[in-house]
Amino acid sequence: MSPLDTATDPLELRRAFGCFPSGVTALCARGSGSGSGAPVGMVASTFTPVSLSPALVSVCMQDTSATWPRLRERDRLGVSVLTEGQDTVCRSLAGKDGDRFASVEWEAAENGSVYIHGASLWLDCSVYAELPGGDHTIVLLEIHGLRAEPDRAPLVFHGSRFRRLAA
Repeated sequence: MSPLDTATDPLELRRAFGCFPSGVTALCARGSGSGSGAPVGMVASTFTPVSLSPALVSVCMQDTSATWPRLRERDRLGVSVLTEGQDTVCRSLAGKDGDRFASVEWEAAENGSVYIHGASLWLDCSVYAELPGGDHTIVLLEIHGLRAEPDRAPLVFHGSRFRRLAA
């Protein structure tokens, strides 16, 4: 093996990180303080289970995100693990302009969490802690409730595009 390149170029790092396949999650909640406003949401591919006791998962949020500050204020967040074929849902929720939920089927819980239809896992979460992580914030979310459909194939993001798992 030849010597490794120095990891300082952000474009090269992005290409390198793309070598690792990940699932895609949607983090969503009602936008108003009462939990009855329009939904607010975003996608994250940096989702990781962290702890069983307490029940925690993590996501990483870019410090320049305009959506995360709106979501972090909510008492509860819905996390939906997207499934194969939901690439259009992912693109819609990742959009910078327009109504991100215009073509997305969703439902809200009384506590304000918003869940995406057709996902394989839904988590009812609250912010447990936030830690600085370079140009991102590492967010630990505490799980208060869940529903899983493990037989649904995941939406996989690898090499800057969506892929399918082989049977």
